[in-house]
Amino acid sequence: MTAGDVKRAVLHVRVVPRAARAALTRDQAGRWRAHVTAPPIDGAANRALVALLADRLGLPKRAFALLRGERGRDKIVAVEGASAAEIDTRLGDVVSRVDKTPRRG
Repeated sequence: MTAGDVKRAVLHVRVVPRAARAALTRDQAGRWRAHVTAPPIDGAANRALVALLADRLGLPKRAFALLRGERGRDKIVAVEGASAAEIDTRLGDVVSRVDKTPRRG
């Protein structure tokens, strides 16, 4: 395998820290949202994002690199080992669309 054969993709995701449970969803506009239980302190939410993506995509944590958004909610993550189409397929298999109906209470 040569360097040109390596599959790479870029994933845009909005992180929701301090969520009740870890989940990866897609909103009605098709944007990825990662709900992580970690707080946005000292990179904990970023590490939780990488762990969540690695688990859902079946790739090692080292396959992910944060390109942008280290201190914000909107992240750009490089993924090595999967194409954009493969990522969409893999995540689509485990992700449900977010229901935007108003909550009671």
